[in-house]
Amino acid sequence: MPQLSTRFDTETFEAFLAERREPAWLTALRRRAWETFQELPLPDRSLEEWMRTDIRGFHLDQFALPGPSADGRALPRAVLGEGVALGGTATTCDSRFFSGQLDDQLARQGVVFGSLDAWMASQDDDLVERFRPYLFAAVDGSADKFAALHAACWSGGVVLYVPRGLVVEQPLHMLSALSPGGVDFGHVLIILDEGAEATVLAETASREAAAIGLHCGAIEIYLRPRARLRYVNLQDWGTGVWHFAHQHALVDRHATLQWTIGALGGRLAKVNQHVSLIGPHSETQVNGVMFTEGKQHLSYHTLQHHQAPACKSDLLYKGALQDTSRLVWRGMIKVDRDAQKTDGYQRDDNLLLSEDARADSIPGLEIQADDVKCSHGATAGCVDDELIFYAGCRGLNRQEAIRLIVTGFFQQVFDRVTIPSVRDALAAAVGRRIREYR
Repeated sequence: MPQLSTRFDTETFEAFLAERREPAWLTALRRRAWETFQELPLPDRSLEEWMRTDIRGFHLDQFALPGPSADGRALPRAVLGEGVALGGTATTCDSRFFSGQLDDQLARQGVVFGSLDAWMASQDDDLVERFRPYLFAAVDGSADKFAALHAACWSGGVVLYVPRGLVVEQPLHMLSALSPGGVDFGHVLIILDEGAEATVLAETASREAAAIGLHCGAIEIYLRPRARLRYVNLQDWGTGVWHFAHQHALVDRHATLQWTIGALGGRLAKVNQHVSLIGPHSETQVNGVMFTEGKQHLSYHTLQHHQAPACKSDLLYKGALQDTSRLVWRGMIKVDRDAQKTDGYQRDDNLLLSEDARADSIPGLEIQADDVKCSHGATAGCVDDELIFYAGCRGLNRQEAIRLIVTGFFQQVFDRVTIPSVRDALAAAVGRRIREYR
């Protein structure tokens, strides 16, 4: 287990900065964020965005800044990369970069994939300056107290840069792990230059299924014109982890983003997932598979922001809930005045596997243009007893019937995943959680 400091105070923060040995501009950015973190209160239910998410059980003093090293022994099993020929891997543990590998040919072609911390502390001034315009240009480090804490203290970051016109055929894999009581402040920075293509498989997991932990992270994605990215993100923290994240992708003209999430773990999750279509004819497809059990509370706020004309966005979230768990989804399609010819759609479906589970779906539209096609939908319902009966008539027991029905419920999302082994891994991760439905 990594060495941890004892508290979040200015003295400990300054010691953290001294250890980093980063450029002066980055140190200044961190100090400004630290001041914001100290000034802002923890969000509470008086705020519209947090009114359905109660974090009164969260105590920051349970955690601390990570020490200088990570213990990578007995890492959780990575499931997305199994059976896939990978072009590179990057592993972090307790907010520290642990190991990385990149295919030699990709490295010779100019692909950068590995520790963001190391690159920012390196002597390669040209590379540091290449990344500088992108770091916290999409994610607002002052959005709330958690965003400010991350901007000040991020570590264990992973960066991917794909040069202009290069197509990376083999997927790249990232794993972030947490020890009991550990923290993860990881920052993911993905930059695809003009005409570049890549597939990224990212997953998070805890060493112990029920151990407490804190994730306070961010994802920034930048797609230059005509770039194409397939990004699969499986969140499978242990049931004691508090998960706070800000995620934002900027998609330029004629670029395409397919972003698929699996949200399965965590005690409580509050995630802001935003996609901004900043160039004409850009497209994004956002897919979500969510499964909750026990007393889990997952809250995802999505934004499809159309800033340029003739762009298309399509969001499909599907959630299943057991026990007394709760899912909150609040989605917004925002269309700026100049974003004519917009085509935007969002849908959230929920399947209740318990009478005590609860799903809140709040779709929304904010449209300033007058030549658009935008719509949304949301549904919630229980497993149809007739379906269970007919499955039983074909030799399936009740548990097998429910598993089949739930898998079919998610199939529309699974079908959008283009890598068969990844599709199967997501389906298996959901299937393992299904218990007897009453």
